[in-house]
Amino acid sequence: MARRCDISGKGPMTGNNVSHAQNKTKRRFLPNLRSVKVTLEDGSVKRIKVSAKELRTLKKKGLI
Repeated sequence: MARRCDISGKGPMTGNNVSHAQNKTKRRFLPNLRSVKVTLEDGSVKRIKVSAKELRTLKKKGLI
């Protein structure tokens, strides 16, 4: 299952864990995904994964 937003396409990013001694190890920053139900134009309900930022945008525009 891909950790990707169905609307914006936002996905994981890579970076480093940095300790107090400045040792660096690779890590992944995962997007804050939420599963929501969206009603389509034909009246059917579909479950999609959206990032928290896109969820706020959908609520602001009244789509959820």
